[in-house]
Amino acid sequence: MSDKMRITILPDGSIKVQTDEISAPNHMEAEALLARLEELAGGKTEVEHAGHEHGHTHTHADGTTHQH
Repeated sequence: MSDKMRITILPDGSIKVQTDEISAPNHMEAEALLARLEELAGGKTEVEHAGHEHGHTHTHADGTTHQH
């Protein structure tokens, strides 16, 4: 896995984040970074999954759980 994230600020001011598959050791940190970026940027968030053929469940330190 390459553990790469590409962050682009588009002409309309929106932020586009593209990721390759993220390894297990780095996955929670990547999720936390994206959550913080979303929080700081505000506004509407859209998620498009492209080519990720797996699913999993996360349980965070605050007790929230989500699947993707």
